[in-house]
Amino acid sequence: MDNPFTRVLITEDGEIYRGRGFGGSSRRVLELVFNTSMAGYQEIISDPSYKEQCVVMTYPLIGNYGLAEDDYEAALPHAGALAVREYNDFPSNFRSTGTLGRLMEEFDIPGISGIDTRRLTRSIRDKGSRRCIIAESTLDVAEGLEIIQNTPLPHTQVKDVSPAAAASYGSPDALYRVAVIDCGMKENIRRTLVGHGAFVTSFPYDTPAAEILRSAPDGILVSNGPGDPRDIPVTAETVRELSGRLPMLGICLGHQLISLASGASIYKLKFGHRGGNHPVKNLLTGGIEITSQNHSYAVVREGLEELGITLSHVNLLDGTVEGIVIPQKKILTVQYHPESAPGPVDSGYIFDEFFESMKSAKS
Repeated sequence: MDNPFTRVLITEDGEIYRGRGFGGSSRRVLELVFNTSMAGYQEIISDPSYKEQCVVMTYPLIGNYGLAEDDYEAALPHAGALAVREYNDFPSNFRSTGTLGRLMEEFDIPGISGIDTRRLTRSIRDKGSRRCIIAESTLDVAEGLEIIQNTPLPHTQVKDVSPAAAASYGSPDALYRVAVIDCGMKENIRRTLVGHGAFVTSFPYDTPAAEILRSAPDGILVSNGPGDPRDIPVTAETVRELSGRLPMLGICLGHQLISLASGASIYKLKFGHRGGNHPVKNLLTGGIEITSQNHSYAVVREGLEELGITLSHVNLLDGTVEGIVIPQKKILTVQYHPESAPGPVDSGYIFDEFFESMKSAKS
């Protein structure tokens, strides 16, 4: 009888998961994380924030609605690999223009299916995110562990997903001009800004503050992106120079960068927050939002008040910081994704508040 297993996933501490391969066929050493979204695998695989990560999808069926041209979060897929319980290569969806497996094959992104994703997710929750190798099933386990130990994860992923040059979107006659410090901005952030009536100029992550100001923006958005904000001090310094000069909104990594530039500290979470169902409390209104999240790092809560930072949002699952405001500097940040792709739309008001801040600054 033929061996049904064609691919293996080995964690750095020796756990072994054998399954069937789909997508690309290359070996990859990646950070192992999980996402609890019930839909949105296309947005997830094309989200620049998943650079160098193997994403374990907790929802058991992946691929069944195919891919739609309007649902990409970047021009190219960025996730390192996918691990799923069941992969479906025959989508049923009138919007579908292709299959997930074909896209992953085209960009050589490996996938593994038929594994116990519940066991793997519990392992990540219990032991934390860690490195893994995804490879052909014939790979010797000892050799796989040696490869993992000799392959440190990169610490500068932002430079790989940030644009090489500035680019503009929307109408130049728009009422508001927004400069984005682009650390790997999701497409739906751009769509949302343009949809609110902004002319958007996206700048590389290492653009000096003076160059950004020459575009005469009404507001600054510091975008999401992969990795640790402490790995890009040049961006934090730019944010520090721009703070207080114009209304500023930070999303995900942008929230961490603004906090870092304001004197706060950053730490890595045990297994991060990834999914479309994280409850967050708005401490300014008392309201509860269900949010979309994707991050490994968080802002240290202690000491924010002494820095003149007001805690505005908190995660109800673990009490971590989910947003801050610095009113005197016209700064608003959120750790989660108010553009919600994928995810609920509870937090769209964040963009309304940003545009209201720009309106007040202009009047």
